[in-house]
Amino acid sequence: MAEVLFYHLERQPLERVLPNLLERTLERGWRAVVQCGNPERLEALDGWLWTYRDDSFLPHGTARDGFSEQQPIFLTTGDENPNGAQVRFLVEGAVTADFAPYTRVVHIFNGHDEAAIVQARMEWKRARAAGCEVTYWQQADNGRWERRA
Repeated sequence: MAEVLFYHLERQPLERVLPNLLERTLERGWRAVVQCGNPERLEALDGWLWTYRDDSFLPHGTARDGFSEQQPIFLTTGDENPNGAQVRFLVEGAVTADFAPYTRVVHIFNGHDEAAIVQARMEWKRARAAGCEVTYWQQADNGRWERRA
């Protein structure tokens, strides 16, 4: 069963956190799917992942780019997994219907948005009911992520 991780954003925005998590995913030899809650966010992340750092980029694509099955990181608003990803990132309110195909499912939610917090709590309960190992991560004052639950 998948490990489900919840990252509670309070000190940094998604644009600062997601690239680091994706880099670590690729370093482990895993592929990733990033599921966005809306097409506008998908477009913004698509551009950002090419330019987020002057000395690096994250190789990725969308259905529009073609060769979906070859993408190390696939961005989508749907529930598909064309690249056989082991890790699914859920951002901006996205949810997945099935945890089973993944080694990890990572919810990243805005800690300043009450609706996002409520949704994260519901997804936490759903993941636990499905038998997943569930962990909660919060950023400390020094910027490091700490496991809180």
